[in-house]
Amino acid sequence: MSEPHPERPAPLREDKRTFLQRLAEFIHPGPDSTDELIETLADAEDNHIIGAESRAMLEGVIRMADMSAGDVMVAAPRMDRLNIDSPFDEMLHQVIDTAHSRFPVYEGDTENIIGILMAKDLLKLRRSPEHNIRALLRPAVFVPESKGLNDLLRDFRGNRNHLAIVIDEFGRVAGLVTIEDVLEQIVGEIEDEFDVAEDEGDIFGMADRTFRVNGATSLERVEEAFAVSLADLELAGQFDTIGGLIAHAMGHVPKRGERHTLAGLEFTVMHTKGGAVKWFRVSPVAKPTAV
Repeated sequence: MSEPHPERPAPLREDKRTFLQRLAEFIHPGPDSTDELIETLADAEDNHIIGAESRAMLEGVIRMADMSAGDVMVAAPRMDRLNIDSPFDEMLHQVIDTAHSRFPVYEGDTENIIGILMAKDLLKLRRSPEHNIRALLRPAVFVPESKGLNDLLRDFRGNRNHLAIVIDEFGRVAGLVTIEDVLEQIVGEIEDEFDVAEDEGDIFGMADRTFRVNGATSLERVEEAFAVSLADLELAGQFDTIGGLIAHAMGHVPKRGERHTLAGLEFTVMHTKGGAVKWFRVSPVAKPTAV
């Protein structure tokens, strides 16, 4: 019986660096910390080796390694959840108003998340009312606040879930995190159909003679555009944007469809994102008709 062949040593990798390159790396070694690595990327951008967008993305990847789900989650008070015992029409109205594609569903206590409902699946009930909504629920994924974003992104890609419920150290719901929240740490905010570039303006006239106003619009800009005075309002000096002022005046995080009257203008929430109002529909308050 012949003896097994002895293992062959792994071939040595050829060092293709020149002598001068090896000497330069010996004199000026690579970065030893995250901060030094980021500074190296900035130098590479300054030397036109990489572009500004590439540097920002690479920096995002590096910083993401030190971030957790708790750093980017939507906090529990701002979560939109569906009650499984709600009537179908009420549930459908909430889905349309909030315009999300996925919703945590609870039963009884809002902490009791029993699954995730896809908005598109809810339409199946309209076509086939005999279907049970519980059968449409998908398993909810729970992650701790401390879960690293790198691991979370890997899980999202592996199990094809795009939403996870974040749990605090006491096992209570702390918030939710989506794959979009994670990717935005690398590529920046992912724009949707309501987002516009800053140089395109912040107040737009609509066909129905109302106006679409960005929530980040300055109070001064709103005063100028609508010929109103917000300076006389008690809280106006404490806020810079119209979204911040109205949210404080309402006393809670505004939701789509909610209305608030301010300085003779009616502000209707059109779209929210991350707990902040992205767009308002604004129209003058109708004056009562004299009898």
